[in-house]
Amino acid sequence: MGVSTSRPAEGVARVTVDFPPVNALPVRGWFELADAVRAAGRDPRVRCVVLAAEGRGFNAGVDIKELQRDAGHGSLIGVNHGCAEAFAAVYDCPVPVVAEVGGFCLGGGIGLVGNADAIVAAEDAVFGLPELDRGALGAATHLARLVPQHLMRALYYTSRTVTAAELHAHGSVWQVVPRAQLPSAALELAAEIAAKDGTLIRLAKAAVNGIDPVDVRRSYRFEQGFTFEAGLGGVAARVRASFGAGEGA
Repeated sequence: MGVSTSRPAEGVARVTVDFPPVNALPVRGWFELADAVRAAGRDPRVRCVVLAAEGRGFNAGVDIKELQRDAGHGSLIGVNHGCAEAFAAVYDCPVPVVAEVGGFCLGGGIGLVGNADAIVAAEDAVFGLPELDRGALGAATHLARLVPQHLMRALYYTSRTVTAAELHAHGSVWQVVPRAQLPSAALELAAEIAAKDGTLIRLAKAAVNGIDPVDVRRSYRFEQGFTFEAGLGGVAARVRASFGAGEGA
């Protein structure tokens, strides 16, 4: 259980998240993920990173049970910082990051894939922000990188999900494949990227980030202020109290 790194092909690092049962990450998990992505990006032999997960789904967001166990605000502060670090590590990774998404990609998972450079998804993949149903806010910054503005708002306000096929139609998912073919499809794209000159691909990543119209780090940090306000005001706890069956958001 935790975060591990492997080298499935020349020039490719695969960072895998495994927090059973649903990959709802605790505070330490977000920091471990950030550290692993940063370490992979620092390795001069790596020219592409694949971000993957074991188990039923790619990511179910934060571990809400951890927040519920904390009578104070330490866990909320910790997860705010942890998510920001993990999302930034993906975005700032010196080489392209390919997200390999199977099953559910919810809450914080949207922050990860929204900051990735490309997404390869399984046919069963669904994407969404159930934040309002979980007493939280955030990652609209990253959902807006996947779908048009008005669809983002409707999805955000309703907590509905969209399929991998729908995101493929919007151009934000590179490829949709059967679940069994997901690892090989993601690796195929990563290997194609990794075949480029290592120095040039790093310059290309820096150049593409430099022309982004939205500063994703500042934008997400702005959103987090409202999440913390909801926590201090008691509305987050009130909404989470009705959340019993699930484990992430």
